[in-house]
Amino acid sequence: MTQLWLLGLGRETKLLFSICGIMVGSEALPSPRQHGVTKPLSLAGPSDADLLRTKKLNKFLVDAGLYEIKEEAAKRVEVLGRIKQIVVDWVKQLTRLRGYTDQMVEDANAVIFTFGSYRLGVHGPGADIDTLCVGPSYVNRDDFFFVLHDMLSGMEEVTELQPVPDAHVPVMKFKFDGICIDLLYASISLLVVPDDLDISDDSVLYDVDEPTVRSLNGCRVADQILKHVPNVEHFRTTLRCLKFWAKKRGVYSNVTGFLGGVNWALLVARVCQFYPNAIPSMLVSRFFRVYTQWRWPNPVMLCSIQQQELGFAVWDPRKNPKDRTHHMPIITPAYPCMNSSYNVSTSTLRVMTEQFLFGNTICEEIELNKAQWHALFEPYMFFESYRNYLQVDIVAGDCDDLRAWKGWVESRLRQLTLMIERDTMGKLQCHPYPHEYSDPSKQCSHSAFFMGLQRKQGEVVLEGQQFDIRGTVDEFRHSVNMYVFWRPGMEIYVSHVRRKQIPLYVFPEGYKPCRIPRSNIINPSSEEEASRKRKYEGIGNGIKQNGLLKRQSVSPRNRDSDSVSPVIVNHSCAEEGKGKVFEVQVLPKGLELVVSSRPVVELEQGTVIRLGVTSTA
Repeated sequence: MTQLWLLGLGRETKLLFSICGIMVGSEALPSPRQHGVTKPLSLAGPSDADLLRTKKLNKFLVDAGLYEIKEEAAKRVEVLGRIKQIVVDWVKQLTRLRGYTDQMVEDANAVIFTFGSYRLGVHGPGADIDTLCVGPSYVNRDDFFFVLHDMLSGMEEVTELQPVPDAHVPVMKFKFDGICIDLLYASISLLVVPDDLDISDDSVLYDVDEPTVRSLNGCRVADQILKHVPNVEHFRTTLRCLKFWAKKRGVYSNVTGFLGGVNWALLVARVCQFYPNAIPSMLVSRFFRVYTQWRWPNPVMLCSIQQQELGFAVWDPRKNPKDRTHHMPIITPAYPCMNSSYNVSTSTLRVMTEQFLFGNTICEEIELNKAQWHALFEPYMFFESYRNYLQVDIVAGDCDDLRAWKGWVESRLRQLTLMIERDTMGKLQCHPYPHEYSDPSKQCSHSAFFMGLQRKQGEVVLEGQQFDIRGTVDEFRHSVNMYVFWRPGMEIYVSHVRRKQIPLYVFPEGYKPCRIPRSNIINPSSEEEASRKRKYEGIGNGIKQNGLLKRQSVSPRNRDSDSVSPVIVNHSCAEEGKGKVFEVQVLPKGLELVVSSRPVVELEQGTVIRLGVTSTA
């Protein structure tokens, strides 16, 4: 039976199944110069139809505004030159203060490298520049976050300066003359840093700590990616396209548990290795074909994992038990090789798998001339996809405090997803949405994030079953309370909201779209359906009732039959001992939500958890 099944597969599909972890035997392929750890899946080049589709794709990307103008590109180069001079002056100043000779002061130097989308050549208008400063051994990370920080804070060109020293990769964020900069620092074991430093040489990792390795590896990984793809320009166009797609479909965010820039770059680079002679339209289509069939947690790797004598741990699930828990390993190509996607959870992998299937369906229709490229980039209708949501409101006294507070809370939201998965044994699935929203009507500085909730499909619901996540929320509260830079006014509220209670400020121009059937949201069957114009309900449809804003809405069919709501307790100090609980009860007509709680007027939403925050500084 298995042999008969295999006879129906083409050579390309058989080899893909083998690479993805489905052993179907091997077939000989021609052996040109090999990119990657396996042979190519196909050496086929483009047809006339592929050339035409690529031309249309390029036009779409240009029309979508994904390329910066020459003036902005020139300004970026100018800003990088000015930052280079600032860090050199900073190092010379510290060299003099620490009593080094005049010759040492004259030779003192720091070097600037870029990484991320800018170094890969796929950045767009307004994108930040990921930048690394490499300095000598006697200038440490504290000097960076205190001395250089003070220098930058006194400069007129520098605004929105935000140091994040405790991040996984310590970073200083700011705008320089309007250009967003993420600046890292690495102190290497040299007294004088040469201008022609080869950062790809493993010797730069000698006698440095783990945060420094992570800082250095951003540049090293970017260089290795460009080295391991057959055609850099085709890689860049494909990556630019898929990053845009991921943002439209709500799966572009490393901090939330999806994939960030380097993750998408590695996935695209691997597809380029599989199809070395393909052009961008082919590569986009093959991308979805490959990753809808990929058998996670089999890793995506551009090259073999290298072992060195420097002693840094590399990704190896055979030796490291923690590596075995990774759901979607995407391995960096530079030593020490690491899993760049360790943030991915069961829930976020499920969401990305659904979106890969969506992309594959649309690309198949494009190849059959049943759809155009714009259908692939239809925004994901998140607020029509679930019946129940968690709303996380973040407030602070002013914009500067909100920027810092929001960054901290956002970094903890992934932990909330993992905690809910853990405490419900995976039966309550979460869909954190990486987009942030702001209510312009609020007096305080405000930002909001949302998380879709649903019962795991296929799970049998017993009568009276509840998902009690009071302890989960309490644990999340303690995690948030760890913020050492807390200031008065920084607060967080978590509330359960039904779809019809979603605030209007999350919708374009304050209008709520009408329901679109799931078949049109997830799997459009034609170009006409995929590009259907949405009709909107007016703001006037909302009415005030009992202090809450009740909104008319037609509930979409998708995910309703298996949606649930969490059990949450009010943690407000003012209501201590009087916490109200959301209970999920199975009634004859299915899952319903029984709510008994006094609303918090300030937020004009459903029952709210107020997570009291106190300073730990």
